[in-house]
Amino acid sequence: MKKHAACYFVVFCAITIGYLSKRSTADLDATPRITVTYNELSDAKWFNDNVKNYSTLLLEDENGILYVGARGAIFSLNSSDISQRSWRTIHWEVNAKETKTCQDKGRNNQTECFNHIRLLQRFNKTHLYVCGTHAFSPLCCYINVKTFLLPATFEDGKEKCPYDPVIGYTGLIIDGGLYTASRYAFHSAPDIRRNIVPHALKAEASPLHWLMGDAEFVTSALIRESLTTAIGDDDKIYYFFNENIMEDTSEFLEKTKVARVARVCKSDIGGKKILQRKWTSFLKARLFCSSPYSEILKSAYTLDVGNWEATIFYAAFMYQWGNMKFSVVCRYSLPDIQKVFEGPYMEYQDSSRKWTKYNGEVPKPRPGSCITNEFRNSGYNSSQDLPNNVLDFVKLHPLVSEVVKPIGDQQLLSKKNIVYTRIAVDRVTALDEQQYDVLFLGTDTGYIHKAVVINNKVHIIEEINVFKTPEAVENLVISKKQNSLYIGAQSGVLQLPLSGCNQYTSCYDCILARNPYCGWDGSTCREHLTSPNWVQMTQDMQNGNRGCLNDTDEAPPIKKVRTVLKGDDVLLQCDLRSNLARPQWFVNGSDPLDSDDAHHRVGNDGLLITNALLEHSGEYSCYSEERGLQAIVTSYNVSVLLELKGKIYSEPTPFVQLPTPAPQGSSQLEFVYISIITILGGLCLVLSIVLVSVSCQQKRKGKYITANSRMNAVELQTVSSNFKDKSEERNNYSDGCLQIIPEELSKILEKRKHTQLVEKLDESSV
Repeated sequence: MKKHAACYFVVFCAITIGYLSKRSTADLDATPRITVTYNELSDAKWFNDNVKNYSTLLLEDENGILYVGARGAIFSLNSSDISQRSWRTIHWEVNAKETKTCQDKGRNNQTECFNHIRLLQRFNKTHLYVCGTHAFSPLCCYINVKTFLLPATFEDGKEKCPYDPVIGYTGLIIDGGLYTASRYAFHSAPDIRRNIVPHALKAEASPLHWLMGDAEFVTSALIRESLTTAIGDDDKIYYFFNENIMEDTSEFLEKTKVARVARVCKSDIGGKKILQRKWTSFLKARLFCSSPYSEILKSAYTLDVGNWEATIFYAAFMYQWGNMKFSVVCRYSLPDIQKVFEGPYMEYQDSSRKWTKYNGEVPKPRPGSCITNEFRNSGYNSSQDLPNNVLDFVKLHPLVSEVVKPIGDQQLLSKKNIVYTRIAVDRVTALDEQQYDVLFLGTDTGYIHKAVVINNKVHIIEEINVFKTPEAVENLVISKKQNSLYIGAQSGVLQLPLSGCNQYTSCYDCILARNPYCGWDGSTCREHLTSPNWVQMTQDMQNGNRGCLNDTDEAPPIKKVRTVLKGDDVLLQCDLRSNLARPQWFVNGSDPLDSDDAHHRVGNDGLLITNALLEHSGEYSCYSEERGLQAIVTSYNVSVLLELKGKIYSEPTPFVQLPTPAPQGSSQLEFVYISIITILGGLCLVLSIVLVSVSCQQKRKGKYITANSRMNAVELQTVSSNFKDKSEERNNYSDGCLQIIPEELSKILEKRKHTQLVEKLDESSV
């Protein structure tokens, strides 16, 4: 048995590596172009009201309202600005007796024994339908949207809402019927149910469970397939969930999780004798993205483009390889899913206890289908008219054998060590009149990744830290009318603009972002959809580098002055805003930095000149290079002065800024400094022994005393080191200069990365 397990593991590894090898390294860990910190958030609006768990959102764009279901409360917010104080609130909490009963059931009185709102849907023109866990005793009610008050009567919610506030659940109200999926009561099996309407339905539980006992539902979607159909088809509800694999019961794979998509028909009313009050149209298939085995579906989004036949489902998955987690995003077309449901079935073999492909005869009309014109022409006007052999076949064959594969048979995006918890998608028409899908991906640490699909590849425009302290993004809702993204979490609701164009301050930054919402109008980066002069705006979605070639970009930065003693080190910082850019250094105008110079160390945060020489004096300019475009970031005037050996200051003396020395003038400077040293040596002859000792100690510490009481401040930065003892100094550093070991370069850069540049002298600068 152990040998078999080892073989399965080897096969699993080989297949997984084979799938991963299909993708380039860049695709396996896409990098966001820029990072927006919490303190850099602009135009963000926040709402909370001293409760928790703002995870249930219902947007009614036409009414300008965002309904929020939280723990013990329901809110009606102004969708244009959720921070306005004009919101309305319904408090729906549990009393002390109900809390005590919940605790007696062994539940946590800190998290579970509350009324968590799990369902918030529009029921009709005048009322909302709301369900809450109500301290592990679910209740539902109708709320009048005009009065917005808690009603006096409630309905039992045990068949409509789960007891647990965190268990997987999805619910929709469609034409007066409530379609939900979850594990409802204590230790109950998962189920897909329809309530409220006269024909209540459930999933079959015997002799075969249509749903595995651990099924965890993620979301559901209504597709109006009855519209503009030539075959008289029915509307369908699609459910997305995870469950243990059924197709293989090997020792290694028996507990492997896979993603599923299931489908039922809206007009299904169950069978007459067989499958009474059970779905006759239930079918499910495996949803595949990238991993050949275990994949956990975290979120799915239905992109409605106005034509149901062109519907696209976006899905975010998570899988684990050792201690490393991967998040992947795939998209699926509705026709591909329909084709899979029309394919062959799977059948459970009692002898082998495995699900295998069914190769026998399939009865007519096709089992699991909706009632169409073809059915009606044969006398089957409803599911209760279906023959018994068809219904018997449905009972035993809920699973189809083919796998739903992503568009293009490949994943769109992969991120390492990040868990995407929610996904929402917006389709945007850019200036090139092409349509681009913009993905908003929420993480378990409180980031939003905004990405755009370009030629079947994903470019992450930015990552935004939306919470001050890390917490998971639990819901995402897009408003086209308000041009807003609403983010639901435990601590509150956040409203962000979809575009974020105002953060791009130059033409280069605006074009390189490849943000389909934004274009450059000659002076600012703004939303082209709301601009009257959009025809004259510039945008380059395909290449991200055209349109600003003749632009002067922003004004050149003010040159910074750095003065350093010969033999010391100086760090010239260059903070690149784009994570995709690389620094390019130029010396004295147009001369590229000598990469072969052992004194130059280029890092992510700047240029480190080690053991500076006189010839290193000059003008250093740092450019950001990205997609073939260069833009200046910062510029320095560096002056390297001779080391003042033996010079000791008894008191601070005025500092005089010297002009940038040229290599040919070094002999004159040496004469000046030798004269100064000679004069000071004569004046300090009496104290020569003591002063020499102090001088040696100061050299070992790498400190020099300066003053600037009467002169303008000049920023001086050096990097020095402390010697452990004299013997080490004699053996290794006879000239008293700091020696930089290449292995220590990364440590130096990391240490100096957090050093703030201040335009004034300090005791460690000269």
